[in-house]
Amino acid sequence: MSDNVLFFGLGSMGTGMAHSLRRAGFRVNAFTNKPEVRQAFIDAGGESADLAAFAPEAAAVVIAVVNAAQTEDILFGKTGLAECLPAGCVVIACPTIDPADARRFEADCEARGLLYLDAPISGGALKADAGALSFMASGRPEAFAAAQPFLDAMAASVFNMGERAGAGSVMKAVNQMLAGVHVAMTSEAMAFGMAQGLPPDRVLEVVSQSAGTSWMFENRAPRLIEEDFVPAHASLTIWPKDLGIILGICEQLGLAAPITQAALDRYQQAIDEGRAHEDDASLVKTYLGEAGLDRPDREGSS
Repeated sequence: MSDNVLFFGLGSMGTGMAHSLRRAGFRVNAFTNKPEVRQAFIDAGGESADLAAFAPEAAAVVIAVVNAAQTEDILFGKTGLAECLPAGCVVIACPTIDPADARRFEADCEARGLLYLDAPISGGALKADAGALSFMASGRPEAFAAAQPFLDAMAASVFNMGERAGAGSVMKAVNQMLAGVHVAMTSEAMAFGMAQGLPPDRVLEVVSQSAGTSWMFENRAPRLIEEDFVPAHASLTIWPKDLGIILGICEQLGLAAPITQAALDRYQQAIDEGRAHEDDASLVKTYLGEAGLDRPDREGSS
């Protein structure tokens, strides 16, 4: 097996994933639309080969971009990457996408002699950097076998959701429904407590040891308290994309999802207020703003 990996998407999670592969001994040639980010990766030990020269020797392509459109452009767009990859190369596709798109990408890859693994991820930037992500993956057994060495470098857990693409993306959608609602409810509940005089750090302490807690609450509430809204985990814009995919599927199924819709509406409102590129924990500003409050726990706040 070649140790060459093509990696697309050096965002907050992708950078850690690419470094995890590199630390595991793979030659990782990474691409991003930010030249300075790619140069920083090269300076840290990544490869700098031309795509056309590197692709024919690649054993795997890892795609950690935002959506299906970007995934399709990488594989089947102007660069013609899928046509340059060797037979048996495995595409490990990690974005949150519609399961129908995952099935289509699998068919298009197989028509070119490539393997495709529908492999959405969860865990955040810190786990990505530690090679400890969770993968919710589906694909043919041959795709799993080919992807295994690379998954071992990036994952603490790999959940096999089935033998065809699509099921992994369905599982990620289930996860995102819960995660998106939990993040929104973190802001709603924290604003509710602060508006009535509870110190937010005390709310975090108590809820974290009580039945109302969740991983998202314990992850986002500290950022909310510190007003650290640089998007280290997820910007507000992620949620209209992910929840929009989910609600589109719900519409096709005739399945009501009013709580998911309510969460999406709140994220969209925060974006409309001009905070598109802030961390999703900044949703609390929308709640407090509607109540005419700034931070009631801060001295001098209204």
